[in-house]
Amino acid sequence: MTKTKVLISGASVAGPALAFFLNRDGYEVSVVERAPELRDSGYAVDFHGEAFDALEDLGVLAEMRGHDTKMRGTTLLDDKGVETGRLPAEAFVGELEVPKQELTRILHRITTDDVTYVFDDSISALTQHGSGVTVEFERGAAREFDMVIGADGVHSKVRQLAFGPCAGALRHLGLSGAGFSTANHLGLERGGLLQQGPGAALYLFGSGAPDRLTVSFSFATASPALDRRGRDEQENAVRAAFAGFGGQAPRLLEAMSEADDFYFSSACQVHLDRWSCGRIAPVGDAGYCAAPTSGMGTSQALIGARALAGNLASAAGDHTAAFAAYEEELRPYVTGNQAAGRQAATMFGGDAGLTGS
Repeated sequence: MTKTKVLISGASVAGPALAFFLNRDGYEVSVVERAPELRDSGYAVDFHGEAFDALEDLGVLAEMRGHDTKMRGTTLLDDKGVETGRLPAEAFVGELEVPKQELTRILHRITTDDVTYVFDDSISALTQHGSGVTVEFERGAAREFDMVIGADGVHSKVRQLAFGPCAGALRHLGLSGAGFSTANHLGLERGGLLQQGPGAALYLFGSGAPDRLTVSFSFATASPALDRRGRDEQENAVRAAFAGFGGQAPRLLEAMSEADDFYFSSACQVHLDRWSCGRIAPVGDAGYCAAPTSGMGTSQALIGARALAGNLASAAGDHTAAFAAYEEELRPYVTGNQAAGRQAATMFGGDAGLTGS
């Protein structure tokens, strides 16, 4: 019997998790990723609620617990670097927190023997027909699939191709930020510093490798346009936002230019009227990003992957019924997380005065 062929775009969290579940259920799964290799950037990620069930189903929960950052708390500073208070670990950390690169590495490891991964390529066109989807790639030859799943993040190419321009899908929460790692010159061990000023915040913490410091610069912006600009322009925007900061900020602004793991992104949400279009559907941030301020992105990715695979199994592969049931099951959960993400954005000077579905 011919296996149902599924293409997943994106090899971060939702994509490999879904690939695991679909392969387990008998699908022939391919994953395409535009990065030339597995990404090792990103902050630590938290797990909440049903995400633990997903980790258990993936068979990696115990291993994840072994990578727990065990953060202890965060010292608060004003924009000049003067201490103003302290927050407990629970203010920033979920029930379990691990470095994101460890999560992506593990998810790739448990799927690489059974799933076809294609790096350094991206989908360029999608054409649906009665029996499947013709997929054209930027580099590889066109191929036929029974279903295509977009797990390619907030700026999803699959979402753009399948759902049209989606002018209202992406909603900016008024924040952008840069992240990188540098030498742990402060000797921070499982602790953090949060320095806040008008419209900007600097968060740095030491977890995992004792000699490294993770740095996050967040600041108010009017749109996510900087996400698509070059690194020089992004760095200049960060410097401008933190020009009046004292304390550790000047030294870390200098370190930013030397970082080889520099990362820039904006706090955005994705709102779609429907989560499927024929044989194509999104999962995770591509379909319903709640923004980093929600603290739920990774949990949503894992829970969404598990729900999508579960509904395909329950519907015996009927994608129309499965996609509808997947959305019905998950949308209330996502709506709550998005509301929390908008509310949390106000803590960092963002604009949470948005309404969403």
